Amino acid sequence: MKLVHIFISPEHNYFGHHGRPSGRAPMISLEEAELVAGKGIVGDRFFGWKEEYAGQVTFFSMEVHEALCAKLGVRDRGPDVYRRNLLVTGADLNALIGREFEFQGLRFFGVTESKPCYWMDEAFAPGAEEALRGQGGLRAKVLTGGTLRRDS
Repeated sequence: MKLVHIFISPEHNYFGHHGRPSGRAPMISLEEAELVAGKGIVGDRFFGWKEEYAGQVTFFSMEVHEALCAKLGVRDRGPDVYRRNLLVTGADLNALIGREFEFQGLRFFGVTESKPCYWMDEAFAPGAEEALRGQGGLRAKVLTGGTLRRDS
């Protein structure tokens, strides 16, 4: 697995916005990020949000992003629109559900799919929610803290 992008955001754009307009907080791209066991990524909106939270960190596949761009004919949306933290290549993220795994020397536990919601049709393009079903990314717990760095 190769780490292509690291994103954090200090605020929620969709989470907790049901029935209201989406937020406009940008995703911030990082070269490296500090992760804390049981809490997530320092500076992210979900950092320490609640004890045992399943989405302390989220992974998303760049291959899925590229396939979605091709399927829906989208050329003007980057992979930050999904609001996932760690964008990777070369991994079957669904295979990590229910498993402990190591990535760049840190330990994680893959909890569940990061299921797409109706906001994806606004953030990416109409049809994105349906097209992403079963491949929305991975919600994981951070078991050991440390620093993750983008691969060059």
